[in-house]
Amino acid sequence: MRKLFTSESVTEGHPDKLCDYISDSILDSYLSLDPYSRVACETVAGKGEIYITGEITSNAEVDIEQVVRNAIKEVGYCDSKTDIDYKTCNVIVKLSKQSADIALGVDKSLETKQGNQELLGAGDQGLMFGFACDETQELMPLPISLAHKLARQLTLVRKQNIIDYIKPDGKVQVTVEYENDKPKRVDTIVVSTQHKENIDLNILKQDIKREVINKIVPSELLDENTKYFINPTGRFIIGGPLGDSGLTGRKIIVDTYGGYSRHGGGAFSGKDPTKVDRSASYMARHIAKNVVANGYSSKCEVQLAYAIGVANPVSVYVNTFGTNAIPEEEISNKIIKKFDLTPNGIINYLDLRRPIYRLTTNYGHFGKENLSWEKIVSL
Repeated sequence: MRKLFTSESVTEGHPDKLCDYISDSILDSYLSLDPYSRVACETVAGKGEIYITGEITSNAEVDIEQVVRNAIKEVGYCDSKTDIDYKTCNVIVKLSKQSADIALGVDKSLETKQGNQELLGAGDQGLMFGFACDETQELMPLPISLAHKLARQLTLVRKQNIIDYIKPDGKVQVTVEYENDKPKRVDTIVVSTQHKENIDLNILKQDIKREVINKIVPSELLDENTKYFINPTGRFIIGGPLGDSGLTGRKIIVDTYGGYSRHGGGAFSGKDPTKVDRSASYMARHIAKNVVANGYSSKCEVQLAYAIGVANPVSVYVNTFGTNAIPEEEISNKIIKKFDLTPNGIINYLDLRRPIYRLTTNYGHFGKENLSWEKIVSL
């Protein structure tokens, strides 16, 4: 049986990703000074303005406006005529402290109030998914893996002036053909990149195919029937927050598995690790990856669910889609025995009170080396 599956990624200059990067830059700035900072930071970008809102409780003092401008500069935006200028944009900061009602449940969990051990409660109710499969070396689905690598390469050729006329905003989409649930070939590649004025579209298409696509996609996955759509609208000069508004947390499928696995709905960027939207999603990925890496299945999805103010998850769910080498119940028992799935347990196990989050913002939160939730352990 043949089927097609598509995933997308975006560059760090995409307006939503710019907002994610600003939020995570603010988070890292606080964590670097106070590892116990509580941060839920949202960024909105539109035209020449950046609006920062949310809740932050910390002993640290951070020059948020300067952090914002530095983040925009790092992405590469410096032209108010075509995108946004880090030097002249208007930065508006409207922040408050974490709600006392929420803090009450996080600081002392229900279990602590009942006289059990001291535990942090979950910062919110919610359900989080983690996923892994053996389609790629990093145990990620092939469509999102290729999309992220292409988007990263699109940024690399810009920053290294290999293609000196492209600009920060861009999107990539990859369609993979599967046969009997195994990836066989790449059917379609879509690349849209912001560029300077007066650029020959035919030259842009040739450059993108040579320096981006052919450098990333293995030749054995391409054939004479692979379709390429490079800047299909014909021109893409106005980009970033000038071309479209941006908002933190609006690229959650890009951040996870490209739609290949389910998603609980919570966003990651701008949230400190007491927020299980982020930390439990990282842990669920760690568990799923290790189920596959240890040979218990070739595909695994893990769901964790929490109640606000309660430390222990209300449910742990494992689905191996019929690829398991041992019973799923046995896999679940191994997980429960191996891992402390309370917020405290996850934070300590993955060492999450560090300023690591700007490294996660772009090109997916999963499948990258040197992130603690990507390490392989015996299960």
